[in-house]
Amino acid sequence: MTIRILLVDDQALFREGLHTLLSVRADIEVVGEANNGEEALQIAAQTKPDVILMDLRMPVLDGVAATRRLTQTQPDSRVIVLTTFDDDEHIFDGLRAGAVGYLLKDVSSDKLVEAIRAAASGQSFLQPSVAAKVINEFTRITGSLQPAANKQPLVEPLSERELEVMQHVAAGASNKEIAAQLFITEGTVKNHLTNILGKLGVRDRTQAALKVKKLGLI
Repeated sequence: MTIRILLVDDQALFREGLHTLLSVRADIEVVGEANNGEEALQIAAQTKPDVILMDLRMPVLDGVAATRRLTQTQPDSRVIVLTTFDDDEHIFDGLRAGAVGYLLKDVSSDKLVEAIRAAASGQSFLQPSVAAKVINEFTRITGSLQPAANKQPLVEPLSERELEVMQHVAAGASNKEIAAQLFITEGTVKNHLTNILGKLGVRDRTQAALKVKKLGLI
Protein backbone atom coordinates (compact mmCIF):
# COMPACT_ATOMS: atom_id res chain seq x y z
CA MET A 1 0.00 0.00 0.00
CA THR A 2 1.29 3.45 -0.93
CA ILE A 3 1.09 6.04 1.85
CA ARG A 4 -0.02 9.43 0.50
CA ILE A 5 1.69 12.37 2.24
CA LEU A 6 0.94 16.09 2.48
CA LEU A 7 3.81 18.34 3.59
CA VAL A 8 2.87 21.52 5.48
CA ASP A 9 5.67 23.97 6.31
CA ASP A 10 6.30 27.63 5.53
CA GLN A 11 9.98 26.96 4.69
CA ALA A 12 10.17 26.00 1.03
CA LEU A 13 13.71 24.63 1.31
CA PHE A 14 12.71 22.34 4.18
CA ARG A 15 9.68 21.08 2.24
CA GLU A 16 11.89 20.42 -0.77
CA GLY A 17 14.31 18.42 1.34
CA LEU A 18 11.50 16.40 2.89
CA HIS A 19 9.98 15.75 -0.52
CA THR A 20 13.28 14.44 -1.84
CA LEU A 21 13.92 12.32 1.26
CA LEU A 22 10.48 10.71 1.22
CA SER A 23 10.16 10.22 -2.53
CA VAL A 24 12.91 7.58 -2.55
CA ARG A 25 10.79 5.33 -0.33
CA ALA A 26 8.83 2.86 -2.43
CA ASP A 27 5.75 2.92 -0.21
CA ILE A 28 5.47 6.71 0.17
CA GLU A 29 4.10 9.28 -2.28
CA VAL A 30 4.09 13.03 -1.64
CA VAL A 31 0.75 14.23 -3.05
CA GLY A 32 0.95 17.90 -2.06
CA GLU A 33 2.75 20.73 -0.30
CA ALA A 34 1.30 23.66 1.63
CA ASN A 35 2.90 26.88 2.85
CA ASN A 36 0.46 27.40 5.75
CA GLY A 37 -2.49 25.85 7.53
CA GLU A 38 -5.11 27.42 5.28
CA GLU A 39 -3.46 25.97 2.19
CA ALA A 40 -3.21 22.64 3.97
CA LEU A 41 -6.97 22.52 4.47
CA GLN A 42 -7.59 23.23 0.79
CA ILE A 43 -5.03 20.74 -0.53
CA ALA A 44 -6.07 18.03 1.94
CA ALA A 45 -9.65 18.33 0.72
CA GLN A 46 -8.46 17.79 -2.84
CA THR A 47 -5.83 15.07 -2.32
CA LYS A 48 -7.18 13.12 0.71
CA PRO A 49 -3.71 12.29 2.13
CA ASP A 50 -3.19 9.38 4.52
CA VAL A 51 -0.66 11.30 6.62
CA ILE A 52 0.02 15.03 7.00
CA LEU A 53 3.37 16.31 8.28
CA MET A 54 2.48 19.56 10.03
CA ASP A 55 4.70 22.41 11.18
CA LEU A 56 3.37 24.50 14.09
CA ARG A 57 4.52 28.09 13.52
CA MET A 58 3.16 29.30 10.15
CA PRO A 59 1.48 32.44 8.79
CA VAL A 60 -2.25 32.76 8.00
CA LEU A 61 -3.25 29.66 10.00
CA ASP A 62 -0.90 27.93 12.43
CA GLY A 63 -0.38 24.19 12.75
CA VAL A 64 -2.45 23.71 15.89
CA ALA A 65 -5.53 25.39 14.42
CA ALA A 66 -5.04 23.59 11.10
CA THR A 67 -4.71 20.22 12.86
CA ARG A 68 -7.87 20.84 14.86
CA ARG A 69 -9.84 21.63 11.70
CA LEU A 70 -8.32 18.77 9.72
CA THR A 71 -9.34 16.20 12.33
CA GLN A 72 -12.91 17.39 11.80
CA THR A 73 -12.94 17.80 8.01
CA GLN A 74 -10.52 14.98 7.08
CA PRO A 75 -10.90 12.40 9.87
CA ASP A 76 -9.17 9.69 7.81
CA SER A 77 -6.00 11.79 7.50
CA ARG A 78 -3.52 11.36 10.35
CA VAL A 79 -1.50 14.40 11.43
CA ILE A 80 2.09 14.20 12.63
CA VAL A 81 3.54 17.40 14.04
CA LEU A 82 7.07 18.01 12.74
CA THR A 83 8.55 21.07 14.43
CA THR A 84 11.53 22.63 16.17
CA PHE A 85 9.54 23.28 19.36
CA ASP A 86 9.81 20.77 22.21
CA ASP A 87 8.36 22.82 25.06
CA ASP A 88 5.38 21.45 26.97
CA GLU A 89 2.90 24.05 25.71
CA HIS A 90 3.48 23.29 22.02
CA ILE A 91 3.50 19.52 22.60
CA PHE A 92 0.22 19.45 24.51
CA ASP A 93 -1.48 21.92 22.17
CA GLY A 94 -0.54 19.79 19.16
CA LEU A 95 -1.72 16.54 20.71
CA ARG A 96 -4.93 18.07 22.07
CA ALA A 97 -5.68 19.33 18.57
CA GLY A 98 -5.69 15.75 17.33
CA ALA A 99 -2.15 14.98 16.14
CA VAL A 100 -1.22 11.29 16.43
CA GLY A 101 2.52 11.96 16.39
CA TYR A 102 4.97 14.62 17.51
CA LEU A 103 8.51 14.76 16.13
CA LEU A 104 11.29 17.32 16.22
CA LYS A 105 12.99 18.39 13.01
CA ASP A 106 16.28 16.86 14.11
CA VAL A 107 14.71 13.38 13.88
CA SER A 108 16.51 10.85 11.67
CA SER A 109 15.01 9.98 8.30
CA ASP A 110 14.46 6.37 9.40
CA LYS A 111 12.53 7.49 12.50
CA LEU A 112 10.45 9.88 10.41
CA VAL A 113 9.52 7.12 7.98
CA GLU A 114 8.78 4.79 10.90
CA ALA A 115 6.42 7.41 12.35
CA ILE A 116 4.69 7.88 8.98
CA ARG A 117 4.13 4.15 8.60
CA ALA A 118 2.88 3.88 12.17
CA ALA A 119 0.42 6.73 11.68
CA ALA A 120 -0.83 5.27 8.39
CA SER A 121 -1.55 1.97 10.16
CA GLY A 122 -3.54 3.69 12.90
CA GLN A 123 -0.86 3.94 15.57
CA SER A 124 0.56 6.94 17.39
CA PHE A 125 4.25 7.85 17.49
CA LEU A 126 6.04 10.20 19.85
CA GLN A 127 9.73 11.02 19.93
CA PRO A 128 11.17 9.60 23.20
CA SER A 129 11.81 13.03 24.76
CA VAL A 130 8.25 14.07 23.90
CA ALA A 131 6.74 10.81 25.17
CA ALA A 132 8.49 11.28 28.51
CA LYS A 133 7.02 14.78 28.91
CA VAL A 134 3.51 13.60 28.02
CA ILE A 135 3.63 10.69 30.45
CA ASN A 136 5.10 12.80 33.25
CA GLU A 137 2.44 15.46 32.83
CA PHE A 138 -0.36 12.90 32.72
CA THR A 139 1.03 11.20 35.83
CA ARG A 140 1.23 14.56 37.62
CA ILE A 141 -2.36 15.45 36.75
CA THR A 142 -3.90 12.08 37.57
CA GLY A 143 -1.81 11.79 40.70
CA SER A 144 -3.24 15.07 42.00
CA LEU A 145 -6.80 14.09 41.12
CA GLN A 146 -6.85 10.45 42.16
CA PRO A 147 -5.38 9.06 45.38
CA ALA A 148 -3.38 5.85 45.13
CA ALA A 149 -6.00 3.97 47.14
CA ASN A 150 -8.47 4.39 44.26
CA LYS A 151 -6.22 2.73 41.69
CA GLN A 152 -7.89 -0.46 40.52
CA PRO A 153 -5.91 -3.56 39.49
CA LEU A 154 -6.53 -5.02 36.05
CA VAL A 155 -8.99 -7.88 35.71
CA GLU A 156 -6.30 -9.72 33.77
CA PRO A 157 -2.87 -8.60 35.03
CA LEU A 158 0.02 -7.89 32.68
CA SER A 159 2.66 -10.61 32.63
CA GLU A 160 6.25 -9.94 33.60
CA ARG A 161 7.28 -9.85 29.94
CA GLU A 162 4.39 -7.50 29.07
CA LEU A 163 5.50 -5.13 31.82
CA GLU A 164 9.02 -5.21 30.38
CA VAL A 165 7.63 -4.32 26.97
CA MET A 166 5.63 -1.44 28.47
CA GLN A 167 8.70 -0.04 30.23
CA HIS A 168 10.36 0.31 26.85
CA VAL A 169 7.19 1.67 25.21
CA ALA A 170 6.93 4.32 27.93
CA ALA A 171 10.52 5.31 27.17
CA GLY A 172 9.56 5.90 23.54
CA ALA A 173 11.22 2.81 22.02
CA SER A 174 10.00 1.43 18.70
CA ASN A 175 9.01 -2.21 18.19
CA LYS A 176 12.37 -2.86 16.52
CA GLU A 177 14.28 -1.33 19.44
CA ILE A 178 12.22 -3.27 22.00
CA ALA A 179 12.86 -6.52 20.13
CA ALA A 180 16.61 -5.89 20.15
CA GLN A 181 16.71 -5.00 23.84
CA LEU A 182 14.60 -7.98 24.94
CA PHE A 183 16.17 -10.42 22.44
CA ILE A 184 12.84 -11.31 20.84
CA THR A 185 11.40 -10.80 17.35
CA GLU A 186 9.39 -7.76 16.24
CA GLY A 187 6.46 -10.11 15.66
CA THR A 188 6.60 -11.19 19.29
CA VAL A 189 6.67 -7.55 20.39
CA LYS A 190 3.57 -6.85 18.27
CA ASN A 191 1.81 -9.86 19.80
CA HIS A 192 2.65 -8.64 23.31
CA LEU A 193 1.36 -5.16 22.46
CA THR A 194 -1.89 -6.57 21.07
CA ASN A 195 -2.43 -8.49 24.33
CA ILE A 196 -1.47 -5.44 26.40
CA LEU A 197 -3.92 -3.15 24.58
CA GLY A 198 -6.69 -5.69 25.14
CA LYS A 199 -5.96 -6.05 28.84
CA LEU A 200 -5.74 -2.29 29.35
CA GLY A 201 -8.76 -1.51 27.17
CA VAL A 202 -6.92 1.15 25.14
CA ARG A 203 -6.40 1.75 21.41
CA ASP A 204 -2.71 2.51 20.99
CA ARG A 205 0.72 2.38 22.62
CA THR A 206 0.64 5.98 23.88
CA GLN A 207 -2.64 5.39 25.72
CA ALA A 208 -1.21 2.13 27.04
CA ALA A 209 1.88 3.91 28.41
CA LEU A 210 -0.30 6.53 30.07
CA LYS A 211 -2.56 3.92 31.65
CA VAL A 212 0.21 1.74 33.10
CA LYS A 213 1.75 4.90 34.58
CA LYS A 214 -1.62 5.87 36.03
CA LEU A 215 -2.05 2.41 37.55
CA GLY A 216 1.46 2.53 38.97
CA LEU A 217 2.50 -0.63 37.11
CA ILE A 218 5.81 0.85 35.89
